[in-house]
Amino acid sequence: MSETITLDELKAQVGGEPRYSRWFTLDQKRIDLFADVTEDWQFIHVKPEAAAKTQFGGTIAHGFLSLSMLSAMSFDCEPSLENIEMGVNYGFDKIRFTAPVAVGSRVRGKFTTLSVDEKSPTNILVTKRVDVEIEGGKRPALTSEWLGLTVLKKEGAA
Repeated sequence: MSETITLDELKAQVGGEPRYSRWFTLDQKRIDLFADVTEDWQFIHVKPEAAAKTQFGGTIAHGFLSLSMLSAMSFDCEPSLENIEMGVNYGFDKIRFTAPVAVGSRVRGKFTTLSVDEKSPTNILVTKRVDVEIEGGKRPALTSEWLGLTVLKKEGAA
């Protein structure tokens, strides 16, 4: 997203309306590529015939694939602070995988700002609740509290 906001505008988002990313399709090709990168070739992800005999009825995306999509989802819909030097993934307070993502499903991120903590004049810790929604699903694929550290440029820095 190309939107840039001030620190005061970010603070005003706390507890406000969520932002939504676009939909991303988790097809078998994406699942297979993720399996290759992570070396997680569990059959429920990469063997459609064997996975069809399970309670899932077919292959499902890795939970960590859904989690890894948060970066793309965030870039898709979250504004950045003005005067930013960089953003750093600070970690998670909670992650729960609450529903399987069947092959071919579409997912999107739902981001709600929970807190904005000024650790220093240049370090802003932002906590977001993030749900990965499954199109047509009753429950999200995952829920989490994601922490991001935004580092602002020092006064006078270009």
